[in-house]
Amino acid sequence: MKNEKVDLMKLLYITNGITGSGGLERVLSVKASYLADNYKYEVHILSLNEEGKEPFYKFSSQIIFHTLSYTGIYSYIKGIIRSVKKIQPDIISVCDDGLKGFLLPIILRKPCPMIYERHVSKEISRQTGKLGSIKTSILYKLMHIGGRLYNRFIVLTERNKLEWKLSNIEVIANPLPFYPEVISELKNKKVINVGKLSYQKAQDILIEIWERVSKAHDDWTLDIYGKNEKKSSYHDLIIEKNLESNVFIHDPVKMIDEKYQESSIFVLTSRFEGFGMVLIEAMAYGIPCISFDCPYGPADIITNGEDGFLVSVGDIQQLADRIIYLIENEDKRIEMGQNARTKAEKYLPESIVPLWDDLFKELIDEKNNNNFS
Repeated sequence: MKNEKVDLMKLLYITNGITGSGGLERVLSVKASYLADNYKYEVHILSLNEEGKEPFYKFSSQIIFHTLSYTGIYSYIKGIIRSVKKIQPDIISVCDDGLKGFLLPIILRKPCPMIYERHVSKEISRQTGKLGSIKTSILYKLMHIGGRLYNRFIVLTERNKLEWKLSNIEVIANPLPFYPEVISELKNKKVINVGKLSYQKAQDILIEIWERVSKAHDDWTLDIYGKNEKKSSYHDLIIEKNLESNVFIHDPVKMIDEKYQESSIFVLTSRFEGFGMVLIEAMAYGIPCISFDCPYGPADIITNGEDGFLVSVGDIQQLADRIIYLIENEDKRIEMGQNARTKAEKYLPESIVPLWDDLFKELIDEKNNNNFS
């Protein structure tokens, strides 16, 4: 009896890049790899201007990578149309938070069911001032028009749904990249923050908070890991507040899990979020998390008082007090850490990725039943 060749469903992810150290790249590495290794999908990833570059995170060897040169919108349109015709995917999933991502159903003329994955809050696109307000309003309208063109519009939390008035919207959380056997003992006098140094992640506020924490516990340190184009300005702030021996800024590291294991408290001071991947990563290591209750993500992950603390956005003193409380109460720190570890289990890939598999099959069924539009 001859072995019959099994035709795999072709799944194409369209994204700006996979060589960066951000959360989107990390999530894609976990999700796409799990699908390629454990399900009957031929997984393709199409990124921009990454010829010859290595991904920051590890991807499955089963994945087929493509890149196109992006020198302007015209080259992008030509290149993406050519690439999709060559790959001939059964499903396209777009991971592009820019405006061009919303226009792809028009550009590609929707050759197959298409999914849009939203990984950030709309707040990232908001502009200030009178003219900025007008631009923001126009941009949001265009994003909603584009969002309606997709077969499914996926956000990460129930609260993310509040930003969008779409009938095709569904929630699928991000999967964990790891769930270690050996977790943090929560004994080291280290607090950790992970995220790109930026207005969104608000490490400037975190440094101000740490000035207050340090006055009470100058033997504890704050380690910040993140891409740091504006590293000098943050260092200047650290020097200004005389925190050179207490606050340390590090470049992104591939083995961030090792840094979690060395830490005892995780702090997130973001002004807004799409999810807060770093929260569930820290929780997987049994680390209690303290975060501003910013839109939209931390409140869907942290249960206030059980596995961490939520603090009103901008309440610097309360957040500092929460850090000090966990520093001074080791038993509570350990209890919350255990609860956090349990909470993280719900985000394991074996729980999250099947939701994607179900969605892909549902879309193919809709197409086959002539309900595709």
